Amino acid sequence: MMTVLIDTNIVLDFLLQREPYYHDAARISLLSEKGYISGYISASAVTDIFYIARKETKSKNTARELVGKLLKTIHVASITENSIFEALELNWDDFEDSVQYVAGKNISANYIITRNPKDFSNSKVSVLSPHDFLQIFLENKRL
Repeated sequence: MMTVLIDTNIVLDFLLQREPYYHDAARISLLSEKGYISGYISASAVTDIFYIARKETKSKNTARELVGKLLKTIHVASITENSIFEALELNWDDFEDSVQYVAGKNISANYIITRNPKDFSNSKVSVLSPHDFLQIFLENKRL
């Protein structure tokens, strides 16, 4: 089964139904829910997702429900002290992206899915936009 690390922005696009990105994000979430892929988010992303969901919905309870719903279909990739040190050593412009990359590498992800592939230009894990990932997935007849 294909393993993917889903970047925070994609998860938020799905949970908050942000247009014009919602459709592709929802399809990726559905692929994980149905077991076609093994979808992960980094442990460090969970707090960001909760914070932004609470801010956008103006409701702690709604944020809790959204994160709870998410965790029923998406796995959480651990972030350890060593992960943080490794991300620091990468010296990327965006520290959060380097932590996401390390999380993806540590779970042997086939892909990191993000709306900002250029932010992962030094990644040794293949990085795709949601649209490109879905095209590759469909071309490989995995549906």
